[in-house]
Amino acid sequence: MKKNVFKGIFIVLTLVIVALIALMPVLTAMAEPAPTGADAAEAAIEAAADNSIGDKAMAAAIVVGLAAAAGAIGMGLAIAKSVDGIARQPEAEGKIRTTLMLGLVFVETAIIYALVIAILIIFVL
Repeated sequence: MKKNVFKGIFIVLTLVIVALIALMPVLTAMAEPAPTGADAAEAAIEAAADNSIGDKAMAAAIVVGLAAAAGAIGMGLAIAKSVDGIARQPEAEGKIRTTLMLGLVFVETAIIYALVIAILIIFVL
C-alpha cells in the first residue's frame, strides 16, 4: 500500500514538472509582445540573454528541488525502517543507529552536491 502511494506521488510530480517544462516556451512567448521595427535585432539579443538567465534559473531550481524531494523521501524511509528495526530488536539499537546516521550523511551529501551543481549552473554556465 505504501509503495503504491509513493509511486503515485512520484508519477504526479514528474508529470507536473514535465508539463511545466513543455509549456515554458509558450508561456514566455505569450507574456511579451514581439518587437517591430529597427529595434527588433536588439530586442532579439536581449531576449536571448534573458531567456538564457531564465533557463539557468529553471535548471537550478529543478536540480535542487528534485534532489531535496528525493533525499527527503529517502531519509524518511530510512528513519522509518530504523525505528522498526530498533522496535523489533532493541539490543541492536547501537548498530542500527550508527548505520542510520552514516546513511543519512550520504543522502545529505548528495543533496549538497546538487546544490553545488545548481550554483555552478547559475554562475558558471
